[in-house]
Amino acid sequence: MKYKLFIITLSALLLFSSANGFSGENEIYIIKASGAVSPAIANFLKQGIKKASDNDVSCIIIELNTPGGLAESMRDIVMAILASRIPVVVYVSPSGARAASAGVMITMAADIAAMAPGTNIGAAHPVGAGGKKIDKTMSEKVVNDMVAHARSVAGKRGRNIEWVEKAIRESVSVTETEALKQNIIDIVATDMDDLIRQINGREIKDKGVINLDNPRRTILEENIRTKILKIISDPNIAYILMMIGMAGIYFELSHPGAIFPGVVGAIAIVLAFFSFQTLPVNYAGILLIILAMIFFIMEMKITSYGLLSIAGVTSLFLGSLMLFDNASPELRVAWQVFLPTIVIVSGFFVTLASLVFKAQVSKPKTGAKGLVGEIGVVKEDIMPEGKVFVHGELWNATSKNRISKGAKVRVIKVVNLVLDVEQVSISRQDNQ
Repeated sequence: MKYKLFIITLSALLLFSSANGFSGENEIYIIKASGAVSPAIANFLKQGIKKASDNDVSCIIIELNTPGGLAESMRDIVMAILASRIPVVVYVSPSGARAASAGVMITMAADIAAMAPGTNIGAAHPVGAGGKKIDKTMSEKVVNDMVAHARSVAGKRGRNIEWVEKAIRESVSVTETEALKQNIIDIVATDMDDLIRQINGREIKDKGVINLDNPRRTILEENIRTKILKIISDPNIAYILMMIGMAGIYFELSHPGAIFPGVVGAIAIVLAFFSFQTLPVNYAGILLIILAMIFFIMEMKITSYGLLSIAGVTSLFLGSLMLFDNASPELRVAWQVFLPTIVIVSGFFVTLASLVFKAQVSKPKTGAKGLVGEIGVVKEDIMPEGKVFVHGELWNATSKNRISKGAKVRVIKVVNLVLDVEQVSISRQDNQ
């Protein structure tokens, strides 16, 4: 009888807990997701949602501010939100933030979508990888696929399906006030406290009621891996990495065997191209930058009197200018980074190319070739063989004419470690 009473009591408690949502812990997880939607951001959000589900917290709030990003990363985030056992709130914040492109879909997928005053949402028309334009046929396929996905997500959350389709097909964008009127979002909240107050007591389909009476807030911090991947996905960092990579590889090609610059350059290039996959890169810009490097390498081999260096600097400047040409201001290289980098990298390439060229055309200082033209003194009469003292060493020497001991001679050539010399004529000034 006691066991039956215990089981009944436990079952009642479980049912009561289920009916009242996730109020047991009375805790909120907060994740700040800013910047381009990338694999790093997607992985970070998925881990946060999983952790929140495992710990049965009341809800998880994603504070979103993004210009967009990769479609695949966006889909991963959307799937994680839809599959979450606990309520997921997406809050476009702070003021001035936006949920553009991929951010629209992430916001639509939330159980509760909220925006802060002074924010906007929309402009979700897809573009090709690297910012390239998609041809008409492929564009229709991509847009239709995105629209179908968006309509499905918006319909599941009971939001404005027609507007979501317009956001993708026509790149429309609205403010937080318009979004609330058009049933795109559920709440306009001035800050996090206001948001928590407004979502407290809301019932979420299949997830119960959110009870947040003085909840404990836990901010999920990015781990080292996520921070590093986010840092290198910044357009300024990606640009600098590419310049470092090119400089390192160029130095290795001009000084074979240095190893360290080549290794650093190769790693930097790989990291730069990893960053480029999350950014709207114009590949014409990359080709111009590579062409600039080719011009600088040619400057080492060809006497162009600086013309190739000028062509290299011009290509580097134009390529850097075009690299993120079609991107929004947030996804372009800042002028404070762009101009100094161009000056430093161009100066490095030009200086190194000139030094290599001078080394190639200058007279050898060592070895057999370095002896040609040097002046020495005869230490043993040359008739036609003898010995001369050149460069601090005693050498066997030959000459067509007899040369007496003590005479000065000039080295004409070196054959099998034997110097072919000729007597240096003595001017009147020397005789005086």
